[in-house]
Amino acid sequence: MQSTLPVIEPIPIASPTVKHTRQASVVWGSRIVTVGGDAPVRVQSMTNTDTVDAVGTAIQIKELANAGSEMVRITVNTPEAAAQVPYIREQLDRMGIDVPLIGDFHYNGHRLLTDFPDCAQALSKYRINPGNVGKGDKKDKQFGQMIEAAVRWNKAVRIGVNWGSLDQDLLAHLMDENSKRSTPWDVKSVMFEALVSSAIDSAKQAESFGLNGNQIILSCKVSGVQDLISVYRGLAKRCDYALHLGLTEAGMGTKGTVASASALSVLLQEGIGDTIRVSLTPQPNESRTQEVVIASEILQSLGLRSFVPSVTACPGCGRTTSTTFQSLTQQIDDFLRAQMPVWKDKYAGVEKMKVAVMGCIVNGPGESKHADIGISLPGTGEAPAAPVYINGEKSVTLRGDNIAQEFQTIVQNYIDNRYGNKQ
Repeated sequence: MQSTLPVIEPIPIASPTVKHTRQASVVWGSRIVTVGGDAPVRVQSMTNTDTVDAVGTAIQIKELANAGSEMVRITVNTPEAAAQVPYIREQLDRMGIDVPLIGDFHYNGHRLLTDFPDCAQALSKYRINPGNVGKGDKKDKQFGQMIEAAVRWNKAVRIGVNWGSLDQDLLAHLMDENSKRSTPWDVKSVMFEALVSSAIDSAKQAESFGLNGNQIILSCKVSGVQDLISVYRGLAKRCDYALHLGLTEAGMGTKGTVASASALSVLLQEGIGDTIRVSLTPQPNESRTQEVVIASEILQSLGLRSFVPSVTACPGCGRTTSTTFQSLTQQIDDFLRAQMPVWKDKYAGVEKMKVAVMGCIVNGPGESKHADIGISLPGTGEAPAAPVYINGEKSVTLRGDNIAQEFQTIVQNYIDNRYGNKQ
């Protein structure tokens, strides 16, 4: 008897909405990092060193760049800091680190960019906060000076609005206008409007001063997940400038990680966002590079970018010999990440490789077959054997006390054979 299936529509395959923004370029020497348009979403980070310490700052920038940051922002807040920027750039060039540098300016950026032309030239992009460029009659003049420097040296500009330092004159004006409405908006809606208006109006003003609109990137940062989603949806509807995403003051540890991933993932899935930063408060003794790792993982998890071979691992249960597969997973993940700075130039496409490290027979063989290379470790009560699968086929079974080292060797040999001839 022939069975009949109900008539249903196939479940659509999820994919991010196509971005709609214009394209900007952030340039240093021969290195051009395109932002917006069809370009991939870029990862950005920021140093937490004193910029006056040129050596310490250059070392941290190198670490961030090697971790995958495609642009690095540094604080330029004093004449002493501005004077060191060319030396930081020089040291990076000497080390072969061509990552573009972004100068973060508040309050006195107009003076620093004017008084220190070598600093203005050494930077690839300027970050300007419209809420911190002056008050009253000075505001337009000081903002104009910073834009004129960007035009003179052909630099990109991020106009970065932050609700912690919002233009109070603009906010007061919008509050007054709101009070005249027959049905006034709530206070938060007025603040959202102030953020978006400040960014777009400043961008238009920058264009009136001669800056090409393709060299403008906007951001409207807040610290709440739902607030960020709302603001950026509104911003994206009203302009086509490239957009930088990030929760400001995201927090520490799991809080900052989860909040950033939650907010950014929703927006990126909707095609909103051209550069991202995870503003993570480092935990004691934690590397600054952790924010780069998280930003990269967000993009890789969404299928938007590939930065390092992904490792699939089960969470463990009563069936698994927990410490064995946990240790191997950690070793393999650390090994892959440590090798990527070398591999990315030597093995084209290796960042898309999938590795599985599984803890027992339930899902181990299946997940290993789905990966490019995988291992299914023996769980509690299982035979002391670890089959290895390569390209979906069982290749070898490992036994004994050196399974971790032997599997790592197999992974390296697999990479040599598969990716070694792709230049």
